[in-house]
Amino acid sequence: QVQLQESGPGLVKPSQTLSLTCTVSGGSITTRYYAWSWIRQPPGKGLEWMGVIAWDGSTYYSPSLKSRTSISRDTSKNQFSLQLSSVTPEDTAVYYCNAHGYWGQGTRVTVSS
Repeated sequence: QVQLQESGPGLVKPSQTLSLTCTVSGGSITTRYYAWSWIRQPPGKGLEWMGVIAWDGSTYYSPSLKSRTSISRDTSKNQFSLQLSSVTPEDTAVYYCNAHGYWGQGTRVTVSS
């Protein structure tokens, strides 16, 4: 069974870059046709899909976040990562990694000075 685990700092200052990593076990991020996503949920709001990196390394981003978002991967570590630049308090959320119905437990990130 695929398991995902998010990691990264819980507090980021405004204007800085938020960086999170998702470590995958029980499956390979290069498994053909699999896609690995980042999703977030701000306090009191619904889930927001941020972007995805596919099994072949191709990436797709939410149009509303595309200018600030980058998703990359390290196949040697079976990890994929999220970078969100120029963060504001509105980027405060629980961030999840997800793939085909498998979810990480989520990691809370607060943007505050």
